[in-house]
Amino acid sequence: MSDCVFCLVARGEIPANVVYEDDDIIAFDDIAPQAPVHTLVIPKKHYSTLSDDIPEEMLGKLLSAVNRVAKIKGVDEGGYRVIINNGADAAQTVPHVHAHVIGGCSMAHGMVSF
Repeated sequence: MSDCVFCLVARGEIPANVVYEDDDIIAFDDIAPQAPVHTLVIPKKHYSTLSDDIPEEMLGKLLSAVNRVAKIKGVDEGGYRVIINNGADAAQTVPHVHAHVIGGCSMAHGMVSF
C-alpha cells in the first residue's frame, strides 16, 4: 500500500530509528513511546490486520524479531510486553500489522496500559 506510513518507513521513505532489519521484517522505535522501550516490529510487506491471511512463516518471523528486539533493547531478561492491536475496535491506529515491544520499567502496577 503506497500511502501506508509503515510501508513508507519500511521502504526508507520516512526516517526512523531502526533497531532491527532483515529481508522481511523491520523494527523501529515508536515516535510517541509509552515506556522507556517502545519499539514497533512490522512485516515489510503490507498486511492491514491479522485477518489478511498472513502466511504462518511471516507470523513466525515477526515473533522471532520481537525476541531479537527485546535482546537488542536489553529488556529480554527483566520482562516486556508484546501487544498486537488488531482492528479499529482494538485501537489499531495504523492499518499495518505491527507488534509493540514495550519495557524498561515495571508494568506490574499499571504504569503502562494498552
